Amino acid sequence: MRYLSKLIFAVFVLSVHTVSAASLPDFKSLVKEASPAVVNISTIQKVESPDGPILFGPNGEEIPDIFRHFFRMPEFEQGERPKHRAPQSLGSGFIISEDGYLLTNHHVIEDADKVIVRLTDRRELEAKVIGSDKRSDVALLKIEATNLPTVELGKSKDLEVGEWVLAIGSPFGFDHSVTAGIVSAKERALANETYVPFIQTDVAINPGNSGGPLFNLDGEVVGINSQIYTRSGGFMGLSFAIPIDVAMNVADQLKADGYVTRGWLGVIIQEVNRDLAESFGLDKPAGALVAKVLPGSPAEDAGLQAGDVILRFEGEEVTLSSDLPHYVGRVKPGVKADVVVMRDGRKKTVRVKVGVLPNQNQLANAGQSKPDLATGNRLNIDVVELDEQRRDKWQVNAGVVVRRVMPGAGASSGLMVGDVITMLNGEQVGSVADFNRIAKSLPTARSLPMRIVRRGSPMFIPLRIEP
Repeated sequence: MRYLSKLIFAVFVLSVHTVSAASLPDFKSLVKEASPAVVNISTIQKVESPDGPILFGPNGEEIPDIFRHFFRMPEFEQGERPKHRAPQSLGSGFIISEDGYLLTNHHVIEDADKVIVRLTDRRELEAKVIGSDKRSDVALLKIEATNLPTVELGKSKDLEVGEWVLAIGSPFGFDHSVTAGIVSAKERALANETYVPFIQTDVAINPGNSGGPLFNLDGEVVGINSQIYTRSGGFMGLSFAIPIDVAMNVADQLKADGYVTRGWLGVIIQEVNRDLAESFGLDKPAGALVAKVLPGSPAEDAGLQAGDVILRFEGEEVTLSSDLPHYVGRVKPGVKADVVVMRDGRKKTVRVKVGVLPNQNQLANAGQSKPDLATGNRLNIDVVELDEQRRDKWQVNAGVVVRRVMPGAGASSGLMVGDVITMLNGEQVGSVADFNRIAKSLPTARSLPMRIVRRGSPMFIPLRIEP
């Protein structure tokens, strides 16, 4: 009986192993077909060489500059310093057309004086940079060759979380390394990367993989491997790829015009948390809260207001505030788009003519307040009139400046000394008298929206006055 039990257990383990092996994808044919179109990219960058020759020891070893004054004997030879740095393997790329167009990351070729592309047949060709876009981290290159192997392009919008994906690249200079994993999430927003809805994967990506392709199981490129999240400098299971739909839109513009244009509304937005959602009459935290409408912007021309919560843009639902720049950025400037907002507890549709995203936006610095003091309000804070210096430097038209914060509703909401209160519960605050009048009639036991400008940055914070 004991032997029979062991036999049954062995058969069970073998069956489980067989089923598990059968359920895993087979990447062999995909790699064979796709690898020839994946390239290694290195750059040469000119550098300023230090003055003086290089010193070599008796065995040919180079003597560091710091020790040069110790070695002035005949047995130490001198040599000329190189004019520029030697090529270094910096990243990967992939060929998208038989006549030599290929894609990689902007940061791979940034500041390069010469870009070298190494093909699978060991040929090394100098590439011309057709165009490069820092905001999306996409670069389009061209090499002079014909009948090149190419990748097949897919649609990143059709990707699903949990789907198998595969990367080919040159991590640490090891050409055509293959790693696989699954899609962990879609449309991830990263810090300082406003206009790319990244694909998050757990595919092992390391330095040198940048610019390489991310494939689905059909052998189609669905993304460009771009970034990793790491505390050690190596792979930690969080990799991010630029969706190929976004990359090809950028590449097409670079090829046609040499630069990229993006849509622009001209609003400063913030996330909607639970308390703010309650204060604006929303069923749940969602949307992008307009903290400021920039003067002369498409948003101002269309009548968008500070305090509007943008819920939909051109049919796309805005769940997180980070969704909005993705949607707006890919709209062609000049297009009229429908924007659904929550205003004064009601939904309203505003039609906006999308503008062109400017190159830079600058914020002003803080100033000093006047000593005109008013006290005795329900927030338990002291406020003063807005002075001209703050008005000019922060570009604030009206409001009151927080002079002192004492324990109470204002302190609980997160108000700080120096904040400028410009709106309270949907009403504009133009003076200390306005502030005191509005504060007296504020309802209790629920969250209310309060707009402030803190060190030049406008934002909404929830205020709650207990009965």
